[in-house]
Amino acid sequence: MNTNKIMKNVSLGLVSLSMLGLVTACTSGFEEANRPGDKAAGDELARDNYNTGSFLIQMQNEAFPEQENTYQMNQDLIGNYLGRFMTYANNGFAGSNFAKMNAPVGWVRYPFADSMPKTVSAFNEVLRLSGTESLGYAWALIMRAQSFLRLTDMYGPLPIGVEEDKNAYSSQEVIYKTLIADLDKALLTINGMVSANGGSLVQFKDADKVYGGDFTKWVKFANSLKLRIAIRMRFVDPSYAKQVGEEAVLAGVMTSNDDNAAVTYVPNGQYKTSVEWGDSRACADIDSYMNGYNDPRITAYFSATATAGSRTVIGCRAGANIGNKTVADAIYSAAKVEKDTRGVWMTAAEMAFCRAEGALAGWSGMGGSVQELYEEGIRLSFDQWGVKGVDNYLADDSSTPADYVDAEGGYGAGHSKMSAITIKWDESATDEQKLERLIVQKWIALYPDGQEAWCEIRRTGYPKVFPVAQTTAYDIEVPNRIPFDYTEETNNKANYDRAVQLLGGADNYATKMWWQKK
Repeated sequence: MNTNKIMKNVSLGLVSLSMLGLVTACTSGFEEANRPGDKAAGDELARDNYNTGSFLIQMQNEAFPEQENTYQMNQDLIGNYLGRFMTYANNGFAGSNFAKMNAPVGWVRYPFADSMPKTVSAFNEVLRLSGTESLGYAWALIMRAQSFLRLTDMYGPLPIGVEEDKNAYSSQEVIYKTLIADLDKALLTINGMVSANGGSLVQFKDADKVYGGDFTKWVKFANSLKLRIAIRMRFVDPSYAKQVGEEAVLAGVMTSNDDNAAVTYVPNGQYKTSVEWGDSRACADIDSYMNGYNDPRITAYFSATATAGSRTVIGCRAGANIGNKTVADAIYSAAKVEKDTRGVWMTAAEMAFCRAEGALAGWSGMGGSVQELYEEGIRLSFDQWGVKGVDNYLADDSSTPADYVDAEGGYGAGHSKMSAITIKWDESATDEQKLERLIVQKWIALYPDGQEAWCEIRRTGYPKVFPVAQTTAYDIEVPNRIPFDYTEETNNKANYDRAVQLLGGADNYATKMWWQKK
């Protein structure tokens, strides 16, 4: 798709900063959520559903973006490409893009200028209509946390409305701790209602595109989001990360593929960007790792190339100078996804790998040894994709990532493999080797959520990825962040200047996230 066409849907005028301000009550203490007699009132819940359903749908559409334009601008062009799952096949994108760290300013500002105001405005409507003790408000807190986590991990500091000046940016540390507090508030409300209703609670069935209104599933999602956040903080605030991670696992995270967060939205966002539009193709990095490992999931992730090649699935180097989209679409592999495939945003496999890393870090109560949880993560991923052969895969102690060989007539050039890490768990390995092995398999299992894949590369340095195929202005292979909305420097200057101070470096692609301390 022509991104210029997409950008016509975005006002390039000034963003109304008032939309970015949040009501401070959302971070104050919760009152008891149960109704008199410890029983949630059915008529009140029904009324809450009717009044707030449309705004909660809007929050889902931003928290789990699948609508084609939203998906391409907030997920595909950024996370999927920087997480090295997909890359650009559209020659119109080849000169300026996020992989080259010189993306058009309209692309850079889109999540901040479009997704964030939509999230905030819908959240404020839920608050206005239903108050702070409602199920709808608790659910909105969870979805806002999901949205804000994705946004802060793109930009760093953000104006989330908790400062005295509502247009002022909060540090990433403050944002993370606010999100954890919000998730705890949401869990207090929902768990109280679940308990009052005999251990189950189904509401908002028509509005809930993830779990069909089953709030016991949302409890697991919220706890799992806390664990994801805890792991992200592991190297910058080890003691607090340990506390949050242990609390989340004790309270109950995803452990079964039945718990996976997947969104029903037709047409699926990746179907539009990769299959229908042909703007994206598999990245060389995931080609190298999965083909080198003879990983049977690769043919569940990607389609065979349209032209004969040296292997069934062929990826393209990140940042390659694509000369012709039609040629690139034929020689590199598209995502294997249908129009009605559910979009996957969090899985039990990811949580098993998070628990494995927690165990590696010495956290208590993770539910098994590092090896047991590492192998559980792989097994869950194979099961999620309906792929056989997991026992042979886990026993493979010799396969390594493959040297990358470009497609015939390709645009990126070959490159030797970046790592010699194998699959089979090795208890005698160093902790660093164990971490690399664990993160490589976590990264493979995270597909198709490139945002999380990008976070893992930045947080741990794994998987080791190929250099960008074209020259960039930076000495890094993967951006650490994307710059702030360029209009902020003019329209919100004092707060912009403070945001750069909070960032701790220049407002560019190289300055690291708060949590990049490994």
